[in-house]
Amino acid sequence: MQINREEILKRAKEYVASEKNEVFKKQVELALTNDDYDDLYDRFYTALAFGTAGMRGVIGGGTNRINNFMVKKVSQGLATYLVNNVSNPSIAIAYDSRNYNVEFAKAAAMVFAANKVKVYLYDSLRPVPMLSFALRELKASAGIVITASHNPSKYNGYKVYWSDGGQVTPPHDIKIAELANNVQACDIKEVSEKEAIDNGYLVGIEKSVDDSYYNMVISSIRRKDLVKNSSITVAYTPLHGSGNIPVRHMLKELGIKTVVVKEQELPDGNFPTVKLPNPESPQAMEKVIELAIKEKADIVLGTDPDADRLGIAIPKNKEKTEYQLLSGNQIAILLCDYLLETSIEMKTSGIPFVAKSLVTTDLVKKITEANGGESKDVLTGFKYIAEQIQSLENNKEKYFLFGCEESYGYLSVASVRDKDAVSSTVLAVEMMCYLASKGLTLQDRLDAIYEKYGYSTEIVFARDYEGASGKAQMDKIMKSFHTLKVGDTLVNRKIQSINDLLNEDTGFPKADVVIILFETGEKLIVRPSGTEPKIKYYVFLSGEKTKLIKEIDGIIEEFKTYL
Repeated sequence: MQINREEILKRAKEYVASEKNEVFKKQVELALTNDDYDDLYDRFYTALAFGTAGMRGVIGGGTNRINNFMVKKVSQGLATYLVNNVSNPSIAIAYDSRNYNVEFAKAAAMVFAANKVKVYLYDSLRPVPMLSFALRELKASAGIVITASHNPSKYNGYKVYWSDGGQVTPPHDIKIAELANNVQACDIKEVSEKEAIDNGYLVGIEKSVDDSYYNMVISSIRRKDLVKNSSITVAYTPLHGSGNIPVRHMLKELGIKTVVVKEQELPDGNFPTVKLPNPESPQAMEKVIELAIKEKADIVLGTDPDADRLGIAIPKNKEKTEYQLLSGNQIAILLCDYLLETSIEMKTSGIPFVAKSLVTTDLVKKITEANGGESKDVLTGFKYIAEQIQSLENNKEKYFLFGCEESYGYLSVASVRDKDAVSSTVLAVEMMCYLASKGLTLQDRLDAIYEKYGYSTEIVFARDYEGASGKAQMDKIMKSFHTLKVGDTLVNRKIQSINDLLNEDTGFPKADVVIILFETGEKLIVRPSGTEPKIKYYVFLSGEKTKLIKEIDGIIEEFKTYL
C-alpha cells in the first residue's frame, strides 16, 4: 500500500529527533530541506524488518536503512525478550570489518547494559564462528554479530545467536522479531559506556576465549603429524575481513607456509579491491590466484568478511601456472568424502551424521550413506544444521561429522554452531596433505568420486528486485511457482513432480521453497533469499560427464531465458 506524503514526512521528522549519529541524521535533514520526496520515500516507506535471520540493509539514515537508531531499536526488542525469558541474562557481541561496525556494536551494548543484560564485548573484529564458540564458552544467553557477511560494502547487518551458539530458531526468532519490530523510539533504554562498565554490565572478552577456540581447532585435526610442518604452500586472502588473524594464526601453529594478498590483508569495510567480498565470486579470488601462480602454491584459500564462507582453488597443472576454482558443492563433496574415509580408517565408534541444506548437491548424501553414515536435508540457513547438532548432544549411537551448504559454508567441529571458514581452512589443508601423501591431488580425488558415484553439476543464479516495488514483484513470481502442477511445462520441460514446502506436508518446516523434478531428469529449486531482495534458482544436473560439460552452456542459457 502506498504511504502518503504526510506520513513519510512525519516518519522522517521522528527519525531525525531520535538518531544520534550526525552523519545519518544529516542525510535525512538534507532530503527534508531539499524536499527530495523520492529519497525520503525510499528511506521511510518501510522499516527494515528484524526477521528470522536478523536484520540486514543499506547503511544510511532512515528506517529502511541500517544505522544507530535501527540497531538500538532491535537491541531493545532482543533485550526485552532476554529479560522476560532468561534469569541473569547475558549477551556476547562481535563485529567484522564492515563500516560503522564498532559504533553499531557499542550502540547495541549500551542498550543491553541499560536493560541489565550483561554484555561481553570483543575489543576488535572477530569471525562469526569465534562468536558462536565464545557464546558456549562464556555460557551467555545470546549473542549478536554486526555483519553483512558477503554483501557489497554499502550493507551492514545484525545477526542474532542463542545460547547453543547457533542463530536463533523458533520459537525464539519469531518472538524476538515481533518485539523488535514493535519497539518505538520512546521504548529504547541506553546508558553511557562509563556507566555500563561501572555497573558491571559491560566487560571485555578475555584472550583465553580465543585460545580455547584455537586449541579446539588444533585438537580436531585427525592427522596432525602429517600436517605439522608440511612443505606445502598456502595462498590466502581474507578479502579485507576478519579471517586474517585467526586463519594465519592456525596455519602458523601448524608450521604451514602461508602467503597472503597484501592489498586484501587489512580490514577495510569499503572492500576497495573487489566488487563483492565473496569467495564465491571469481573476481574476488583473482588476486589470490595471481599470488598463487607467483608462489607456486599448492592450494588457494579465501574467506569472506565475517569468515564463515570458504573458497578454494586448486592447481590445474603440475607447473602451477593455472588454477581452478572449486564450486561450493565440489568443496562439500571433497570434505565430506575425506571425513568419512578418515572416520572409517580410524574406526570411530558410532554412526557419522551429516547435515546439508536442501539446495546442496545430493552427492553428499550418496557418499555419506555409501560409507555407513546418515545424511539429513534441512532448510537453507546454517541455523537448521545447528539444530541437528544440538539434537545429537546426548545421542550415544550417532555423532556429528559434517555440515555443509552449497554457498561455501562448512563445519566439522561441534563446538561451533555456524559455518566456520577458520576451522575449515585447517581441514582443507589437512585433506590436501593426506591426499598428497598418497600421490594424489584434490582433482584426482574429485574425479575418483565422480567415477564411483556418478557425475553431477549445478547451475545457481539469482534475479534481483530492488526498491519499493521489489517485494511485491518477488511475491508475484513465487506465487506463480506455487501454482504449478505436475504435467505443466516450464523451461520447455514437462514437470514430473513438485515438492511445495509452503503448501504441502513435506517433512520440512513450512517455507517459501518449491522443488521441481522434470521428466528430463533435471531438478530445479526456487526460493527467495532470506537476507537480500532476490530470488535464487538452483538447477541440478547429472549424467555422463563429457556430454553434460558440452551441453551445460546451452542449458544455462535456456534456464536463464525462461526464469
